[in-house]
Amino acid sequence: MAAVAESRVEVRRSKRRTRTVTAYRDGDTLVVLIPARLSKAEEAHWVAEMQRKLLKGEPRKLPSAKPSDDMLLRRCAELSAKHLRGRAVPKSVRWVPPMRTRWASCTPADGTIRVSEHLKSVPGWVLDYVLVHELAHLLVPAHNAKFWELVREYPRADRAIGYLEGLSAAAGLGVVAED
Repeated sequence: MAAVAESRVEVRRSKRRTRTVTAYRDGDTLVVLIPARLSKAEEAHWVAEMQRKLLKGEPRKLPSAKPSDDMLLRRCAELSAKHLRGRAVPKSVRWVPPMRTRWASCTPADGTIRVSEHLKSVPGWVLDYVLVHELAHLLVPAHNAKFWELVREYPRADRAIGYLEGLSAAAGLGVVAED
């Protein structure tokens, strides 16, 4: 991911915004929301400040640290052992191009799990939740009470669901965390 300083910047002025300045990422664009009354000098100050704050808050990504399919399979083995008593054993786990409506999918009949590349940059505990969710499908294909009982063995399940819902909304993906 490019640094914020190298991103495009879009400044949006609002007459309704009177005192606060906020910023967020929209793809590779930094969107800065400022009060309409600010001067060009104040605007430049706040753009620089928001770039600095967002850059400071973004995780450093090393190109060589990209998770591999082998890493996913190893992580599934660890998570199955820890949260599902080792009962869920996928035949394969692999990254796939971004899915339109899911973070991952599982085919219980052949034991395969596919994980959207959208998740390569999420915190490890969020990816772990998605993997536990898919591992649980190897044991219980439906989203029934028994399935959710298995998923809830992962202690950060609810928090990860919230994270994924926020990520989906912020990126305009329309991906549902609980499917």
